[in-house]
Amino acid sequence: MGQTAGVSALLWITAVSLAAWCWLLLCQGFFWRTDVRLPPRREPDAWPSVCVVVPARDEAAVLPESLPSLLTQDYPGRAEVFLVDDGSTDGTGELARELSRRCEGLPLTVGSPGEPPAGWTGKLWAVRHGIGLARARDPEYLLLTDADIAHAPDSLRTLVAAARAGGFDVVSQMARLRVESVWERLVVPAFVYFFAQLYPFRWIGRKGARTAAAAGGCVLLRTGMAEKARIPEAIRHAVIDDVALARAVKGAGGHVWLGLADRVDSVRPYPRLHDLWRMVSRSAYAQLRHNPLLLLGTVAGLALVYLVPPAAVAVGAAAGATPTAVTGAVAWAVMAGTYLPMLRYYRQPRWLAPLLPFTALLYLLMTVDSAVQHYRGRGAAWKGRTYARPDAVPDEG
Repeated sequence: MGQTAGVSALLWITAVSLAAWCWLLLCQGFFWRTDVRLPPRREPDAWPSVCVVVPARDEAAVLPESLPSLLTQDYPGRAEVFLVDDGSTDGTGELARELSRRCEGLPLTVGSPGEPPAGWTGKLWAVRHGIGLARARDPEYLLLTDADIAHAPDSLRTLVAAARAGGFDVVSQMARLRVESVWERLVVPAFVYFFAQLYPFRWIGRKGARTAAAAGGCVLLRTGMAEKARIPEAIRHAVIDDVALARAVKGAGGHVWLGLADRVDSVRPYPRLHDLWRMVSRSAYAQLRHNPLLLLGTVAGLALVYLVPPAAVAVGAAAGATPTAVTGAVAWAVMAGTYLPMLRYYRQPRWLAPLLPFTALLYLLMTVDSAVQHYRGRGAAWKGRTYARPDAVPDEG
């Protein structure tokens, strides 16, 4: 009797999970589609001036792949690059100067902001310094991009054309992250999939919509809006600075666009599970505003949506409860189907789609670990800089 009641309860829970997947499929901004891309380029009559700001701390390993792509941009207007060497110990600044001499492309200025004062994250303090240097050039746009991001030769041209044509104050592209190691293939596409589920790109681009997000690796920001929204001062303490930036812009009445990139790529490797775990756990609990109730709700939601379907298939098959197994299989199939477009975007095999529950379990554990680290009060470290407060950790690119 007890076993029958348990299987019956699981059937109802699985039915709720299936209903949740039907709602996500149809009512969450079609988050699972990957067709939100920059529109075909319509070039403006006159190209505005742009300053590119690159915060960099101990980035000598990736700069040879990323910085030349910025210095050699095919941009018809006036453009200049400002790399802010944030206390590097690996020769980042000197390497940047050497790469500039080799490329003979856009002008490069290397600055150093010193240690951030209380209340500032290191990355945003570096961005502030870079924007301060750029103001002397009076640019119409700022391109905020991370040191690990490699841009196609026409990237800046395409971003500016899209901003002008669409009247956007922010145009941001989610850079294509590296997927070469086993763990990168398993975890990285899901990272972008979960992000799009939280912040559907279609909703972000709608005027008046409350949903706001950007991808910190590639953000073209209109300078006038940066001043109006007080960026970066208004978000100086933000852990997830790209989302905070988009919210500040929307709060100031700005228009934001976010989509997937075609030829903007991150060259930063995450070869081990530990590397990916650290990337997610350093900001996961901050995403939940350090709220225990939101943490409990997130854990319960992840379990219901991602873990219940495969559990129902296994339990239903073992107990001979066909309705439970079938309901779980349908929910699992819908889940896997919504993941397929992201796997195609990352050029990964389809058989990874049914493994999404396992990846979701990893993210659940990463989120819990993020909360544990917060309550242990250990602070967190980012490239050799230790922060006493867990909510003062910069969003590493």
